[in-house]
Amino acid sequence: MGSVTVFLVLVVITALAFDFTNGFHDTANAMATSIATGALSPRLAVAIAGALNLAGAFLSVRVAETISGGIVDDSRITLSMIFAGLIGAILWNVATWFLGLPSSSTHALLGGLIGAVWAGAGGSALRVGEIMGKVVVPAVVSPVIACVVALSAVRVAYALARGASRTGLGRGFRVGQIGSASLVALAHGTNDAQKTMGVITLALISAGILGHGAGPPWWVVLCAGAAISLGTYAGGWRIIRTVGRGLTDIEAPQGFAAEAGSASVILVSSHLGFPLSTTQVCTGSILGGGLGRGRARVRWNVAGRIALSWTLTLPAAAVLGGIAAWTIECGDWGVALVVIVTLTTTTCLRALSRRRPVTPDNVNEPSPRIDGHGEEKIA
Repeated sequence: MGSVTVFLVLVVITALAFDFTNGFHDTANAMATSIATGALSPRLAVAIAGALNLAGAFLSVRVAETISGGIVDDSRITLSMIFAGLIGAILWNVATWFLGLPSSSTHALLGGLIGAVWAGAGGSALRVGEIMGKVVVPAVVSPVIACVVALSAVRVAYALARGASRTGLGRGFRVGQIGSASLVALAHGTNDAQKTMGVITLALISAGILGHGAGPPWWVVLCAGAAISLGTYAGGWRIIRTVGRGLTDIEAPQGFAAEAGSASVILVSSHLGFPLSTTQVCTGSILGGGLGRGRARVRWNVAGRIALSWTLTLPAAAVLGGIAAWTIECGDWGVALVVIVTLTTTTCLRALSRRRPVTPDNVNEPSPRIDGHGEEKIA
């Protein structure tokens, strides 16, 4: 019993560590466009996003229930599988953060769990219909919907503002962006914070502390909300630069429309219990915002790298989760090896990132990989 309790504590800590990476990985979702247009200063933006992520975590538990009992058979899941799935998600999140790619933390988590469960309990423990209906289909459809909504909203905004002074137009929409970005941050908390709640709840069910089909206890909601809030406040500046400056040129009306479109799609998905990729939704909205203004240049080379990371996220995290699960099954030394590899990889990538640091002071500068004309440098 003692060893089970110790391992459960390790799983909960690892889940909260993933939640922290989710926070700094996804700060760009809410605040990249507001920072890019100057509507909010970088430090104020992440502070607002962190507070609203925490508030959003208390608004609903529908997504948490989908994670804890919707996509897997919770009666066949063990703590080691959950731990392995979290490790796979953390490794992928840290790697894509280092590369400045806004990949999906949601799909990293789900991929890690799917790979670990497949390796540990077989494919029959996965609810394929639920995975297709609540994960795969929304992953394909949601960024397209968000792109179309934002594109339409931008065109309407510019049409309504025709004849207004450029200075007054920018100032008005920048004020509006404070509200729309805040709404995205709140929506992000209602969706992404719940994923960790669902994983911790699944761990408590596996340990026999909660009954099958139980929802997250209040302390799980609080801890998950706090962890993602702290991660959001940490910044994730590398991804903020890619989303805010690398994908397209954003003006205040485009930023407002993109954020409003993102928030509406995310809130509807949270209400329906879909563990949506908020990253894909927000990136799709920003792309739509760029396309909505005819003179804006969309950097399709950057968009292509982002799309590739989306495609690879779920299977790559599944492979990492499966390898971790296989290693953990070898005993205590396997658990120790997985922990050491994870900590070493994270520490090395963190050290390498300091060679070309992205901070609140330079986040709005063009990426070294993009020249002044918006084209990617070859060297």
